[in-house]
Amino acid sequence: MHRVLGDRRAVLLLLGPALLVYSLIMLVPTLWSLGYSFTSGNTIDGFTGNGLDNFHRLFTDPDVRHALWFTAKYAVAVTVGQVVAGYLLALLYVFFLKKASALIRTLVFFPVVLPTVAVGLLFKNLFQVGPQTGPVNSLLNAVGIESIDFFGSSGHAFWVLIGMDIWRSMGFYAVLLFAGLVDIPDEVLESARLDGAAGLRLIRHIVLPMSFPVLMSSLIFSINGTLKAFDSIIALTNGGPGNSTSPLTLYMFQTSFTYGDYGYGSTIALLLTIVCLLVTLVVFRVSRRDLTKD
Repeated sequence: MHRVLGDRRAVLLLLGPALLVYSLIMLVPTLWSLGYSFTSGNTIDGFTGNGLDNFHRLFTDPDVRHALWFTAKYAVAVTVGQVVAGYLLALLYVFFLKKASALIRTLVFFPVVLPTVAVGLLFKNLFQVGPQTGPVNSLLNAVGIESIDFFGSSGHAFWVLIGMDIWRSMGFYAVLLFAGLVDIPDEVLESARLDGAAGLRLIRHIVLPMSFPVLMSSLIFSINGTLKAFDSIIALTNGGPGNSTSPLTLYMFQTSFTYGDYGYGSTIALLLTIVCLLVTLVVFRVSRRDLTKD
């Protein structure tokens, strides 16, 4: 094996095709978009160079600051909700449900395969206030509380969106984390129980450290998806009311394809790329920590 991996021609033969495909799919579009960020115009009117004007506009645009702040809030809330709910479900499967866990996991995983538009329509109907009162407002009316226009208020719309995205994807993280938990040897758990570890102590000192790698993988999957969230927001709120639930992805899309400003849209895309890179570096930095030494 050492002889093969030490041969540069063998390494080039093995990794060359994958590196070429990766470069064509990922690096070339990224560099192409970077080039657009120094221009203004579109495919109809043509492109003209404008130097650093797009970057100056980026740092002075209040809509960018708002979209960046919303992206951060949304990413943190949904990532925490997805991973925590998924981990709790995985613990439930492993330590309590056992034989019935396959059925429960199937039911919980079902929303993952539903089309985003279908889930968005479902939640719109659940929380609607008119023309027909949805189940949530009907329940509020039954206990003497007036109906709430969940999609007419930025605060209510935000939390409905968070709830929808957590419900829609927590089954995926539950199944992913379940795979990590079932790999913990029964002998280790039994030894810990004999030593007096039970409940939260067992989870804190045994289960959590041994499932830390798959937990970090789930965190990376989740935050990678939430920073690039687009379809679920379009399906439920379309960025409204106003632009209160518009992340960087939606603002970039509208700037490029609705208003035809590809140069500034590419600059927003570059900002999103830098944010994703910084978050990824932080996550990998934290993942180096060895919980077994705590």
